[in-house]
Amino acid sequence: MSGCVQRGLLADLGGTNARFAVGQISPNGEVAITQSASLRVRDYATADAALEAYLHRVSGDRFDFAALACAGPVEAGRVNLTNLGWRLSECELAAALGLERVKVLNDLAAVAWAAPALGHADLRAVGAAPFRPGIIAVLGVGTGSNCAVSVPGAAEGDVVLVGEAGHAGFAPCDELEIEIWRRLNARFGRVSVERLASGPGVLNIYLALCDIAGSRPGCETPEAVSLLADGGDAIADQALDRFALVLGGVAGDCALASGARSLYVAGGVAPGLLTADRTAAFRARFEDKGRFAARMEQIGVFIIVHPHASMIGAARAANLSVRSAA
Repeated sequence: MSGCVQRGLLADLGGTNARFAVGQISPNGEVAITQSASLRVRDYATADAALEAYLHRVSGDRFDFAALACAGPVEAGRVNLTNLGWRLSECELAAALGLERVKVLNDLAAVAWAAPALGHADLRAVGAAPFRPGIIAVLGVGTGSNCAVSVPGAAEGDVVLVGEAGHAGFAPCDELEIEIWRRLNARFGRVSVERLASGPGVLNIYLALCDIAGSRPGCETPEAVSLLADGGDAIADQALDRFALVLGGVAGDCALASGARSLYVAGGVAPGLLTADRTAAFRARFEDKGRFAARMEQIGVFIIVHPHASMIGAARAANLSVRSAA
């Protein structure tokens, strides 16, 4: 079986979109993505309903395995998607799909599985520090926030570690961030990292800045904050600047905590918001780690621009499971 091309049903289930594709894994482990589609999760009550809708679109009905990257902690092959409410289990999916091999894994863990396989064209550099082989930390920034780590392995393959770093406590770095924290604390209670370093975090920062300035908010969605900034709104522009600073600090913390030699930023938020005029602020806060500043300067930071990184990683993780069982 290891010498045959494997055909897999792949998925990346997030808080906003459910992405599906067919993956072809060659004998040397390379993954080719075909028949990709993106569905809005709000249009489907369950993961099964979204999966069925996708399968109606797919040509060819034979799959050797299924691998699903999910936005939530996975325990014993089961996951509750944190910001959505969908529930999945490997056993139930295997029965529903008629497959013996089904892999469910955390979505950011899937990106970490993909990280060693990504090439220069799949990444956009943030700063001049080059890629350095070794541990890769992956910071995910989307509907939520989290960090995963890819540790190079020996003959048995790489090792991926993931926790719930987005739910660690947020640490303000200056007086303005203390004032933002005060307002988020009054609104939410405990202030976690993902209250700021995420898509919804952009709006949270903007609303806090409006309150500090005594100004009435001009929008109610993270996307609208960007539109306001593009239109010349000073507070919206300040919110995006502050988001870049906060994200840089969080990224630096992830790199320090993991011992990473390179750090990748994943998710749909960073590519659009970390524009050229904001990457300098991001990088400055990333490196601003006191006695470890010199070490931080050597860590390469890259934004993942490959559209299917999580599904490539899910396929690689499933393929490793197949080889381990052989």
